Amino acid sequence: MKYRSLIGLFAASLLPLSAGAQEVVLKVSHFLPPTSLAQTMFIQPWCDRIAAESGGRMKCQIYSSMQLGGTPPQLLSQVRDGVADIIWTLPGYNPGRFPYSEVFELPFFTTNAEDSSRALWDFSQQHAAREFAGTKPIAVWVNGSNVLHLRDKRVDTLEQMKGLKVRAPSRLGTKMLGALGATPVGMPVPQMAESLSKGVIDGALVPWEVVPATKAHELTRYHAEFGGERAMTVATMVYLMSAKTYDKLPDELKKVIDDNSGRDTSAWIATVFAEADRLGRETAVSNKNTIYGIEGEELARWQAATRPVAEEWIADLSKTGVDGKAIHDTAAELIEHYSKR
Repeated sequence: MKYRSLIGLFAASLLPLSAGAQEVVLKVSHFLPPTSLAQTMFIQPWCDRIAAESGGRMKCQIYSSMQLGGTPPQLLSQVRDGVADIIWTLPGYNPGRFPYSEVFELPFFTTNAEDSSRALWDFSQQHAAREFAGTKPIAVWVNGSNVLHLRDKRVDTLEQMKGLKVRAPSRLGTKMLGALGATPVGMPVPQMAESLSKGVIDGALVPWEVVPATKAHELTRYHAEFGGERAMTVATMVYLMSAKTYDKLPDELKKVIDDNSGRDTSAWIATVFAEADRLGRETAVSNKNTIYGIEGEELARWQAATRPVAEEWIADLSKTGVDGKAIHDTAAELIEHYSKR
């Protein structure tokens, strides 16, 4: 009798451990500080949502500022290798790894971020799935139009870009800045602040949302925005889960991830970044910086100067045996479709 009681007590003591073993803690890694608008407005709310919908069985442990080690360009490898379970990163940090979907980063190609992000999700599923091998895409989107943030020299005309050292957001951003006469300098966002403060660069192309986290509003005085219906340039962004991590989840937890992935999730994140852009812009306004627009005939000159970038992209992709023009036009048609809804 005593033996049976001891067995019963032992079995009961294992129940909490068994229940605890069913909890899944996802390591979520990104490159900005924990105070960044990206973490507070997008990553944390997404994590809160999956925790609630899983009844607390699935939670996030967020590692900001590359706390898991490595550099921003290594995030893609980290999620594929299982160092992180989920990562937020920019494909532009890995030139050549996303040859199809980078079409959305061409100059003056996308419209508003929400509609263009719906288009990017469809495009990536239909034409760029192999770019995401080893991962489960949760969301893919474009951020807001990049703004030209300048340390101490205002630029109003195309000629004034000549020779300026400007941080480039991506491979195509580098080509675009070169076409505009600037000297492009490629670097991840975390390196930008130091480069601005030391005068290594004269300015940077980034969206407003990263300004508060990098203190770019304190390091620059002038901010050139670009008018028209098309963004000057954007960065594609991805929120990816390790395929191995996803495959190990029980079906009910896979469903929670699936329910918080896809076209609508991509569009939601794009709207979050749009709001973050608004808040980021306010920091420059509060700092009494000068914000102005490149518009009208002058804008048309910038658009004409960057047109060869798209032509070169089509030609380069076609050299790989792919119909570059068809890929370009498909992306353009998807943007047009969602923008006209």
